[in-house]
Amino acid sequence: MRHDARVTGTAPAPRSALAEPTDNPPGRWVAAITLTSIGLWAGFFGPIQVLLAQQAEEISADHKKTILAVVLGLGAFVSVVCNPVFGAFSDRTTLRVGRRLPWVIGGAVGGALSLLLLAVADNVVVMALGWCGVQATLNAMLAAVTATVPDQVPVARRGRVGGILAVAQTVGVVAGTGIASATGSIAAGYAVTAAALVVLTVPYCFDSRDLALAPDERPAPFDWGGFVRGFWISPREHPDFAWAWITRFLVNLGNALSLLYLLYYLQDVIGVDKDEADDRVFVLTAIYAVVIMATTVVFGIWSDRSGRRKVFVTWSGVVGALASLLLAVGQSWPAAVAAAVLLGVGYGIYTSVDFALITQVLSGAEDRAKDLGVINIANALPQVVAPFIAALILLVVEAAGGVTETGGDRFSVGYCVLYAAAFLVAILGSVLVHRIRSVP
Repeated sequence: MRHDARVTGTAPAPRSALAEPTDNPPGRWVAAITLTSIGLWAGFFGPIQVLLAQQAEEISADHKKTILAVVLGLGAFVSVVCNPVFGAFSDRTTLRVGRRLPWVIGGAVGGALSLLLLAVADNVVVMALGWCGVQATLNAMLAAVTATVPDQVPVARRGRVGGILAVAQTVGVVAGTGIASATGSIAAGYAVTAAALVVLTVPYCFDSRDLALAPDERPAPFDWGGFVRGFWISPREHPDFAWAWITRFLVNLGNALSLLYLLYYLQDVIGVDKDEADDRVFVLTAIYAVVIMATTVVFGIWSDRSGRRKVFVTWSGVVGALASLLLAVGQSWPAAVAAAVLLGVGYGIYTSVDFALITQVLSGAEDRAKDLGVINIANALPQVVAPFIAALILLVVEAAGGVTETGGDRFSVGYCVLYAAAFLVAILGSVLVHRIRSVP
């Protein structure tokens, strides 16, 4: 005879923290994680898009590119280390409130304090310390937020939710850039960004649906040797995971090469006045954001319904790469606007569908945050190497006479080479997606 909990009064057994989710999360949870993501990405991109470049120029106008490259590179190195490490700590967290929530709260508070340190930075050392602090704390938060999706969302809904979070990321980028452009000072930009990060995280803290590990699910006593060895995921045993990592690294390297010097591209190549450049960056970011929001959820749902991921990821990478090629040869404001549209289409589709693809090649539920942290190295590592690659290309080519003027029109060979390299790298990443076998 089948027992009914409504008749007997017994509550159904709670779902294991390590079990695959089968029920769709409620809309209020999706809304809460969306707001958290907006605050998180505003904390990352307000500084990256505008504030750090302004700060580098204020410290030394003659060495602004080198200062920005060093600070971004150091911060990205911290990101490479901290995202998987804090993800692994999140997987092992045994607090009653759950595995993810403590790291979301700690990351938001730590990120806000680090942004406030940047607000008072008046030299390269303090600037670098502040940005490394932001990267460390927000990557702890990012690792937990990313892992909560496969914790809570069934596979058949991950394209949809991935699309919504891609919109949240885009809104965060626009919000961070808008705050940085509108506040009128570097210090105020950092302070308002810190406040937004904390306020937008609060709803998730009250409705995280986070699950604690049951006693029999808790990891063995902590061992540093085993902990460190756990970060190696054998490409021979998990080839699809390896290819997913490689392709994401290449696509993100192409994007990083295109975006990190956008402010200087507008000033030094297109000829936009210094006072107007911030507003132009915001305009391009807003165009990019609108296009992403118009495409990412639609294609995420389409991918869920078709059950296919690779074809969407491949073509989205190709479209995004074409934006870099347009920046390389166009070198004008209309070309930059068109590139923002192309990049929005490509990256909007890519972020939603590739995220769903990634969750389907993870090695196991017990290590979700750590494995996603290893994947996120493919997001962060390009931020380490791209500033130095870009600076080297520009310095070498410009030293050889890399800017020409014909009839009043400027053409930078250095930026042409830089963006052509970004195009080739992104195309390679898009093509190699087809080496993944377990996901259609």
